[in-house]
Amino acid sequence: MTRAAALVLLVVLTLAGTPVAAEHEVYYRYVVLGFVKDARGHALSGRELELIRDKTGFSYLAATDEQGFFLIIARLGDESAGEALTLKVGSAVTRLRASFDPANHRDDRGTRVDLEGVKFVERSAQFRSTLVDAVGTTQR
Repeated sequence: MTRAAALVLLVVLTLAGTPVAAEHEVYYRYVVLGFVKDARGHALSGRELELIRDKTGFSYLAATDEQGFFLIIARLGDESAGEALTLKVGSAVTRLRASFDPANHRDDRGTRVDLEGVKFVERSAQFRSTLVDAVGTTQR
């Protein structure tokens, strides 16, 4: 075996034994979900949404389903508590704050925001129940 091949093998074996940051863990995500409806309360399907991290300008995209439901998962870590976010649905825009306890690594983090006509209504208290309805249990 050549010296270069041995070095490559050593690097591969070293990396294989190194734990990788688990970005799928609850402390690396912030969920924004809700419903988009017209002024009469009818679901609007196929509406495109954009969640923007104001600090970085990075955006996350989603679209509503047949019930007007959307779910956006942003990559926000513990250090992002209180970070400003902008949610856009067409020409409608609202500002949000990533509100969560950075010490809590068990519960899903996020908020529920509904668009009713042209008015955004944040319903943080309904976040967990809406998430459970959408994806099942959030308990680990």
